[in-house]
Amino acid sequence: MSPHEGLAAGLATLLDAPVSGLSRLSGGASQETWAFDTMRDGAVTPLILRRAPPGAELRGNGNPGLAAEADLIRRVGAAGVPVPAVVAVLQPGDGLGEGFVMARLQGETLGRRIAAAHRPALAWQVGAALARIHAVDMAGAPELRCSQPLAEVAHQADWHARHGMVRPVFQLALRWLADHAPADVARPALVHGDFRNGNLMVDLQAEGGALVGVLDWELAYLGDPMADLGWLGVNSWRYGRHQRPVGGFGHWAQLFDGYRSAGGTVDEARVRWWQVLGSLRWGVICESMGHAWLSGAEPVMEKAAIGRRASEAEIDLLELLLPLAPAH
Repeated sequence: MSPHEGLAAGLATLLDAPVSGLSRLSGGASQETWAFDTMRDGAVTPLILRRAPPGAELRGNGNPGLAAEADLIRRVGAAGVPVPAVVAVLQPGDGLGEGFVMARLQGETLGRRIAAAHRPALAWQVGAALARIHAVDMAGAPELRCSQPLAEVAHQADWHARHGMVRPVFQLALRWLADHAPADVARPALVHGDFRNGNLMVDLQAEGGALVGVLDWELAYLGDPMADLGWLGVNSWRYGRHQRPVGGFGHWAQLFDGYRSAGGTVDEARVRWWQVLGSLRWGVICESMGHAWLSGAEPVMEKAAIGRRASEAEIDLLELLLPLAPAH
């Protein structure tokens, strides 16, 4: 029996239902994603398996793990956040590794297509979803890392320094972030950690677009809820639609209105600080990709291509920190 056939057989046993159409959807740089169908009560049920690739336990990336991710998805789903329903969590006795099975949603995830039009209703829905995420009761939840603003600055500074590259704009941003860091939040909230256009599934057939699901919870942590709003506003997630700061599809007022409608409180100064931090963070991520290629650790052309985008982050940081005076 091939590994592919063994996985299908294991899933059929786990779900007590026949499995068909099993196919790999991603290369699994972070996690494996498999799509398949089962037959239940005479109807086809489309599902997704999210599974850790071999050797994932050796990377020690600080992520909470897939069992914790499944728990978070269930919690936020119960709080009214649109997410795929978790069907089953893999156990050691299943022999399938670490992961979970969830419903397969239908919609668009390609950021450029979502940003192709102004979607004010979607920006409002995204704001409401974020407020519900940040209000989730974490009592009894799996342990997550906890971080505050200055700790994030220190992390980015250390990560940048490890690459041995000289980038004066990054140094300017690090100094500004340290000098203007907001106070620690008294009660850290659940933070998605990668809430952006590209990790949202949207129904583009609905009027103005409709939020179908919030995906990819592997970077979740406890911290300042304004971090999610700031990260969503990073220029790289606008896909060329720079005039619409919220994911390329909406404006701040629409996002904030949706956030407040679901009981959230917006601190616009903190959002802007996290937008600067997010722009630097993306730049350091790009830098790390380029460093991996230059060092020979990961000789993949995609790493080199993304590494070049660190210069885009520098431009974004300069526009945020040194805005041009209006022309007279």
